[in-house]
Amino acid sequence: MPPTTSEKVAVLGLGTMGHGIAQTFAVAGLSVGCFDEQAAASASLVERVRTNLGHFEEAGLVEADSIAPSLARLTVSASEGEAVEGAQFVVEAVREDLETKQDLFARVEQLVSRECILASNTSTFPMTQIAARMEHPERAVDTHWFNPPHICPLVEVVPGERTAEDTVEATIALMERIGKMPVRVRQELPGFLVNRIQVAMMREVLDCLERGVASPEDIDRAVRGSMGLRLAAVGPLEVWDFAGLDICGPVHANLVQEICSERNMPAGVEKLMSAGHFGFKTGKGFFEHDPETSAKRLAERDHHYLEMIKLFYRKPE
Repeated sequence: MPPTTSEKVAVLGLGTMGHGIAQTFAVAGLSVGCFDEQAAASASLVERVRTNLGHFEEAGLVEADSIAPSLARLTVSASEGEAVEGAQFVVEAVREDLETKQDLFARVEQLVSRECILASNTSTFPMTQIAARMEHPERAVDTHWFNPPHICPLVEVVPGERTAEDTVEATIALMERIGKMPVRVRQELPGFLVNRIQVAMMREVLDCLERGVASPEDIDRAVRGSMGLRLAAVGPLEVWDFAGLDICGPVHANLVQEICSERNMPAGVEKLMSAGHFGFKTGKGFFEHDPETSAKRLAERDHHYLEMIKLFYRKPE
């Protein structure tokens, strides 16, 4: 399929996820048509990517003289049609609304070549639903990136019921070409793979917080200094193999009866959200986020991520 050798892709939606996705394609040497209905998102794209690449340079993951050529591969377009013209792979990262995505896929399908693959970055909706209004849903696939998308290696590749096998294979090949770590998800389960695991973990984390088992600071420290460290190097199933199923199995059997099975959001989290405290974006969540130091903290987070990339994942070519 063409996307494995394509020199032109398009990214629709340039917010939190879209700008990092566009950056990844550009750094890998592809020309990227970019569009967002919000003028501010379009206008700020290049500077946001420039800042990200500055962090990559500091971490030794890109050369200084590669930044300008990467930025030059980003073309901010005045319309969807202009952005996707000539593209053989299109990724949408628009707001998480099913009807919006259905309309976009049905509309963009008419603007691109028959061979062009259309991908969604949804973390919520099955591709079967998103592609319901398409004439050719066999070329639609979900590529679920993780935030920050220009740093996190994983991309979940999730086909819909009518997605063609060569679409999946071409998408996986393209993700590998741009230095990502694609994982094929074989079922359209809600939340796909990783989000299901994250939600299961967070349910117990939030329950421990609600019950006062430890402070927010100590809960984060405990996870970072134990399972966080291990899981950055090896996966959870291999952790069990190293420890021994004869040891982990009985521990699991004993604790699974005790851990939280609540399906409602804890009262403490509901209280925070009702008060408009959503975390970093509003200055307060489980922790206080000082606006004066928030940019520095975000840069520190990305620095830590990039150092782990150097340790555990190959450098994109």
